[in-house]
Amino acid sequence: MSENATPEIHKGLAGVVVDTTAISSVNPETNSLLYRGYPVQELAANCSFAQVAYLLWHGELPTDVELADLEEQERVQRALADNVRRVIDDLPTSAHPMDVLRTAVSVIGANDPAAEDSSPEANLDKAVRLFAKLPAVVAYDQRRRRGEQLIEPRDDLNYAENFLYMTFGEVPDDVVVDAFRVSLVLYAEHSFNASTFTARVIASTLSDLYSAVTGAVGALKGPLHGGANEAVMHAFDEIGSADKAAAWLDDALAAKRKIMGFGHRVYKNGDSRVPTMKAALDTLVEHYDRPELLELYTALEGAMAERKNIKPNLDYPSGPVYNLMGFDTETFTPLFAAARITGWTAHIMEQLASNSLIRPLSVYNGPEERHLS
Repeated sequence: MSENATPEIHKGLAGVVVDTTAISSVNPETNSLLYRGYPVQELAANCSFAQVAYLLWHGELPTDVELADLEEQERVQRALADNVRRVIDDLPTSAHPMDVLRTAVSVIGANDPAAEDSSPEANLDKAVRLFAKLPAVVAYDQRRRRGEQLIEPRDDLNYAENFLYMTFGEVPDDVVVDAFRVSLVLYAEHSFNASTFTARVIASTLSDLYSAVTGAVGALKGPLHGGANEAVMHAFDEIGSADKAAAWLDDALAAKRKIMGFGHRVYKNGDSRVPTMKAALDTLVEHYDRPELLELYTALEGAMAERKNIKPNLDYPSGPVYNLMGFDTETFTPLFAAARITGWTAHIMEQLASNSLIRPLSVYNGPEERHLS
């Protein structure tokens, strides 16, 4: 490139490789998402969410002793401090649940006397703390919007069971708990996505882990990232029934609307997580006797394939799954965040282990130099 040539611009950093990571990748030969080398569909079929969290943080699956230790650390930290509950109570219910989650993370961080300690040991403690507490934040926020009281956590329940118990006041059938566990595993990590990269940028400045997570929550809120699962259910609500899906899609495409839940920058042959989540959806449709939801899902998927040849991403089946479980649509993205906290914190710790300030360049296209007189 000559000295005066305009450098190539990569909008959205598309195609730009900015660093290495040992946390996750997509195998181009199998199109499979791998966590530390393990296909995510195998982890979803065989592992608890706590096992996957340990894997992301430490690089290997835990022994029975290591898993028991992590589960004990998580269970004793599930309850929210009084000031976190008060802050949530003080926020208007008109605020998006992701705004509530972002604020709660800040308060949890402010409560931590070791917030500024970014040693690997201290940051791992913070990761476990947020892993333990975010379910209580998400569950309580949904309940208060319904005029319901907070439900304290139970230490005799596993992670997924307790999350659902704090939200709904009872532990649902095993098939529901397992589908929820699967969703958490599938949402846990996905390399340098927008929110994870946000967290790494903040961490690269040597700010604290809670600040990095707060920024990641803000990035995940966007409908082009985490908010897509909410948008899927809003679309289903608009469409109403399977026989209207094709006409709705034609109108939406004519209006140049973005159809959420379809396509992915990383996957060219379909999102490898979708078959596992779709199997969970099929199970719940049968459990709740809701065939019309699956008919709508299939009709819109088929119409999109016919018109655009674009396949669903994970948000497409996860939206209906969370709807069947009883979660409010606005709670879907906080659920995503409660799962992704494991991946975010793994990346923050990896960034700090070999840090370099992330500071890209830009090409100026404003006015030439000018003067006031």
